[in-house]
Amino acid sequence: MPRTKGKNKPKTVTADIATQIAEKQSAKESLTAEIASITANIDTLKADLKRKASLKAIDKEIVKLEAKKAKADAKAAEEAKRQKQSPF
Repeated sequence: MPRTKGKNKPKTVTADIATQIAEKQSAKESLTAEIASITANIDTLKADLKRKASLKAIDKEIVKLEAKKAKADAKAAEEAKRQKQSPF
């Protein structure tokens, strides 16, 4: 017949409940502060991302305007060339 292990051992309370509550509350407070810090950091990063998106849009507009200017310059140069070549 197998022996039952630990059946008759008395159960002991290793920690005071009030101490455990205090530890859990301090852990909760530190986690709450950390969450607030992370939330503030996320808000800052979102603002930076919006600025970056705005900058990207402006860069696209600049590229379009530069292409338009280059096209206009090429057209003006071609017109000047034609007027130089034509005797009239």
